[in-house]
Amino acid sequence: MSKKMNSTPKKDGFWMPGEWEKHDQCWMIWPERSDNWRLGAKPAQRVFANVANAIAKYEKVTMLVSHQQFENARNLLDQNVRVIEYSNDDSWMRDVGPTIVKNKDGEIRGVDWVFNAWGGFKGGLYFPWDKDDAIARKVCEISNIDYYRTDFVLEGGSIHTDGDGTLYTTEECLLNENRNPDLSKEQIEENLKEYCGVEKVIWLPLGVYNDETNGHVDNLLHVVSPGHVVLTWTDDTTDPQYERSKLAYDYFNKYFRC
Repeated sequence: MSKKMNSTPKKDGFWMPGEWEKHDQCWMIWPERSDNWRLGAKPAQRVFANVANAIAKYEKVTMLVSHQQFENARNLLDQNVRVIEYSNDDSWMRDVGPTIVKNKDGEIRGVDWVFNAWGGFKGGLYFPWDKDDAIARKVCEISNIDYYRTDFVLEGGSIHTDGDGTLYTTEECLLNENRNPDLSKEQIEENLKEYCGVEKVIWLPLGVYNDETNGHVDNLLHVVSPGHVVLTWTDDTTDPQYERSKLAYDYFNKYFRC
């Protein structure tokens, strides 16, 4: 039976692995909000189904679906995609789901962050968001893995790790007053170290241009191995993204060998 832990992953010898490392399955949430998705979310549903069906050829996939959309999703998804009826507010599993951490013996646990729809009442994208805030715990319970519940606001897309002790994030997102306004940068970094099991946090200044998540790092870069990242880039100096990507590149070039 899944249970809530009262310590932290770092204290218990757990850390967040790199995304390229072996994992058991993929979790997704079915889109349906008509205020977020055009044409009643029908085009988005077809795309989500295509993605899930493609992934399911190689690994297990679980799709969370509301009661109203269950039959529709079941009809569009292949039979090898597991469909679970569960209420939700929107479809961003990477941001609302648990951060999975592991130990040296391969045991896994989840981290259940506080979710406030990318800003709460100071720029959040929808209200209410309580169903999405409950999803991480529910995934852990369904998967029968223990979990840590934090009082720290964070979305999964705002962090990247190399699986070797280093975490990447942006100041634009995690220092935004609509996330954890009562915490200093040092306190935020300490939370990241404790709950992601890392030793070092790399703070990039900005995310991508016009990002409604306030600068999620997963839109700016991906870590492909320890010490190696792929950076969002454009050669068009008139593109608003150019200066942001160059700022990140210059940061890496200043503190690391590029």
